[in-house]
Amino acid sequence: MPATTLQPASTGADWGDAATWTWQGFQCHWRVLGARSAPAVVLLHGFGASSSHWRHNAGPLADAGYRVYGLDLIGFGRSDQPGLQRRMALDNRLWGRQLAAFLEQVVQSPAVLVGNSLGGLTALTTAVLAPRLVAAVAAAPLPDPALINPVALRQKRGARRLRRAIVTVLCRLLPLELVVPFISRTPLLKAGLQGAYNRPIGMDRELQRLIAQPARRRTAPRALRAMSVGMALRPRGATAPALLQQLRQSPQPPPVLLLWGRDDRFVPLLIGERVQTEHPWIELKVVENSGHCPHDETPERFHQELLHWLDRNLGHEHAPRIEQQA
Repeated sequence: MPATTLQPASTGADWGDAATWTWQGFQCHWRVLGARSAPAVVLLHGFGASSSHWRHNAGPLADAGYRVYGLDLIGFGRSDQPGLQRRMALDNRLWGRQLAAFLEQVVQSPAVLVGNSLGGLTALTTAVLAPRLVAAVAAAPLPDPALINPVALRQKRGARRLRRAIVTVLCRLLPLELVVPFISRTPLLKAGLQGAYNRPIGMDRELQRLIAQPARRRTAPRALRAMSVGMALRPRGATAPALLQQLRQSPQPPPVLLLWGRDDRFVPLLIGERVQTEHPWIELKVVENSGHCPHDETPERFHQELLHWLDRNLGHEHAPRIEQQA
């Protein structure tokens, strides 16, 4: 079967109405589609992607009766791409705070958070940081090395300082200013991207373009360096196992769905099954014939599972507006 017949029809990488929102001095790109009065869904991209990666999903979800938002996390897409800074770490805690502020200031209602990969971790983080703003969380899938090798409960101060110094120095020495532009302009990008998909992507030029464009920005290498340091040095409380435990112990945890591609080579299904075994209150759905990006690779099945789960857990009720603080 020709590869071209396997490409889902795109509704457009530049879907919806786009705008810029300023938070903590950063310019954040976002987009929206759907009726103003409809319940909100916020789509959160994975590593190296952007809101454009939801090209197959925004239209169908809006047609299903939702107001669909897409947010470019800081460091990605068309949002600002900061470098290493003392005052902040570029990790899922920052993205969680960014998303919580977006929900309060822009969406102005509790929302369903749907994240691919890193976006799923960000959604989970936000549910812990700002539970009143999160109606439900769907992670497709949920990645975190700590799900395999948990971070120790306590670490000696000297060991932490040494690790921080080593990670920072190594990331500073990496010639990312040469490597990132080179990869974004050669077949290496397509080869790496193919690893996230079960279907051939050779003819999907739109996909390759929406991944390559942010990487070609002048500020992309410094942002990659900052997030590499930030994610490597996260405290235990910011890892997925600790976040899941905090959510489990909360008075009213939101419904959580894991959508996992059976053929995911980046984050194997075994990890999702382990999470579901340890947290039976979480629902796990396996998406057949799909890799690391089920929302983009098998969108019809993805929508079917997501919408049925939302109907079972939330119904199709309008969310209350958030009162603005004086």
